[in-house]
Amino acid sequence: MNEAVLVIEDEPKIARLLELELQYEGYQVTKAGSGTEGLEKYSEGQWDLILLDIMLPGLSGIEVLRRIRARDAVIPILMLTAKDSVEDKVSGLDLGANDYITKPFQIEELLARVRAALRLAAAASARTTVQNFGQMAEQGTASQLHEAEEAWLTAADLKLHEGTREVSRDGQAIELTPREFDLLVYLLRNQRQVLSRDQIVQSVWGYDYYGDTNVVDVYIRYLRKKVDNGFTPPLIHTVRGVGYVLKEQS
Repeated sequence: MNEAVLVIEDEPKIARLLELELQYEGYQVTKAGSGTEGLEKYSEGQWDLILLDIMLPGLSGIEVLRRIRARDAVIPILMLTAKDSVEDKVSGLDLGANDYITKPFQIEELLARVRAALRLAAAASARTTVQNFGQMAEQGTASQLHEAEEAWLTAADLKLHEGTREVSRDGQAIELTPREFDLLVYLLRNQRQVLSRDQIVQSVWGYDYYGDTNVVDVYIRYLRKKVDNGFTPPLIHTVRGVGYVLKEQS
């Protein structure tokens, strides 16, 4: 995956979050903090997708969208904004935005929309850098199947295979997002060890993650809903004041 994404967003925390999450998924990311800077960087590079905030200093997102569409009718553009009025949505879509995401948003939903926009662009245009996006993912999975025979990671009736990315509990298949999968892998590899939030952030999100470690609590909650809810015994446990541990209760 080498798709180049231009993020035009003036809120530093949101821009940094988008940058980290998109880079984690394998995209090349460039940021711009104003409409003027965003238009300049658009002109200087070759982009496969643009995430564009509406409320920007300099040129507004709507004006940036209008100018880009005057030059390029193909590149996918996803609008980001705290506004949710019908007028804003209609204005952006009428000017050629491919999708419209209202803040606050779930990062997994945004990533899904990015993937969908790239797939549609690949089918509708001759841009070689975004063609066969879905095939690339399938080929990546196929190569994992042929490359190695990784051992299953298990705890009680929970099973995970890193090569095939299969996860099940008590024979029931479990669908995880990429981040949830990586978190579960880390917990399983270190089961029965109490892991601090800092340890988890550094190992799962990376050493260059500058966000709040509360993100761990959020993803642990997501994971528990899928891995523990409805199953016995619970495997993911909170160690008050320290962090989390995955283990079978004695």
